[in-house]
Amino acid sequence: MRMQQTSSNPLLSEKSFRTEFGAQSSNVMTQSGAYNKVAILLLLCLATASYTFSSGMTGLMLPGFIGGLVFALITIFKKSWAPFTAPIYALCEGLALGGISYAYQAAYAPGLVTNAIMLTFAVLALMFFMYRYEIIKVTEKFQKIMSISIGAIAIVYLVNLIMSFFGSSIPMIHEAGPIGIGFSLVVVGIASFSLLMDFDFIQKAADSGSMPKYMEWYAAFGLMVTLVWLYLEILRLLAKLQDRR
Repeated sequence: MRMQQTSSNPLLSEKSFRTEFGAQSSNVMTQSGAYNKVAILLLLCLATASYTFSSGMTGLMLPGFIGGLVFALITIFKKSWAPFTAPIYALCEGLALGGISYAYQAAYAPGLVTNAIMLTFAVLALMFFMYRYEIIKVTEKFQKIMSISIGAIAIVYLVNLIMSFFGSSIPMIHEAGPIGIGFSLVVVGIASFSLLMDFDFIQKAADSGSMPKYMEWYAAFGLMVTLVWLYLEILRLLAKLQDRR
């Protein structure tokens, strides 16, 4: 059985899984197993995030991001190590997210971070519900649109990063004006719909019956990357909305 590509998340692409096909062991990837791993990664991330946020240790933010990047790359290139590297990635991301959340909380009105967390989990639940009951179907056309949209956002952020090295940035998209807020709304929407693609890929991968068990961790890692992106974009959007008041 050949699985069709169903995810715009590059970490959960068909290419990422193709080399894993043909596993003969009965110990194969399942949907429930993958989602259990997602829950574990979320708990690990929340644990370290709570520590850095409650202690105000923003100094751990940069090491967390660097550590998260390192272990993300290791996970991508060594999928069989995912049972070990994915949890470490989640712990590192928690350190980073806790630090940045503390910085946002200090700069804005109380409740900003709590609202961002609640909205992130609400979007996660809503997207799963919409996928589970096929309210929005993941069609080939939908996949192409999402891939193009994610690619466009990546280019915008890359250009902005390069411009920042010269003390500049893309005008207006980071401001609290209509264009800045509109841009954030679009990015939050794309990040949200990316979850549908990830859910769909996990189902297809599990239904193939060919994935080794450690791919549950890799699939959970890919979904975790999307959730981290979604949370940061929601946090940025809420901050812009507060700036307008």
